[in-house]
Amino acid sequence: MHSRVARLCRTFACLGALCAVGMAGDASARSHEQAVFSSALPAAPQPQEANGAIFQGSYVPLTSGARAGQVGDLLTINLVERTVAQKATAANTGRSGSIGLTPPTTGILSFFRPSDVNAGGDQSFKGQGTASQSNLLSGQITVTVAQVLPNGTLFVRGEKIITINRGDERVQFSGLVRAADISPQNDVPSTKVADARILYTGKGEIARASRQGWLQRFFSAVSPF
Repeated sequence: MHSRVARLCRTFACLGALCAVGMAGDASARSHEQAVFSSALPAAPQPQEANGAIFQGSYVPLTSGARAGQVGDLLTINLVERTVAQKATAANTGRSGSIGLTPPTTGILSFFRPSDVNAGGDQSFKGQGTASQSNLLSGQITVTVAQVLPNGTLFVRGEKIITINRGDERVQFSGLVRAADISPQNDVPSTKVADARILYTGKGEIARASRQGWLQRFFSAVSPF
């Protein structure tokens, strides 16, 4: 009896340790994502010595208008992601064969009847498979310029957190934007963003109800079936 209780205690201790490790891993992953998608702030202006010039510090060319071009500037991303994938395969094969021998009327093989030496066979196969998937994501998210590359390309990143009723919706975005693709309204479609990384996640009661519990996830991971 005592040994059974001890085994149960050891089992629950192991499960608790695994759960703690999983929670620590989730926390580290969340902190890494926050660092990756955190807003970039412009550099603090450096004090400059008076040199008699009228304009001091950095400036924005008149041709750029209100478009983003420096670290910390805001840029609106229009999410117009839509993907449709379809695949269909079909196969149909068939094969048949027959053989027939006419036994001699004399000799040791004369007792065989024609039906005894006839053989035939048929083989056929037919297979068919289809697969389809479609995704749609639309909306807007405003990000900040985190880095200006030497060729003028902008690396942007940002996130949006929306709390609706009893759940949180999080949209995270990062990618490379060419300055020429930015419209005069200071926005750019997501289809023109290179190396785009878009994450749409949620948490709350509905999100928790739609995923497995930690114990079920553990047994699903160790199950060989």
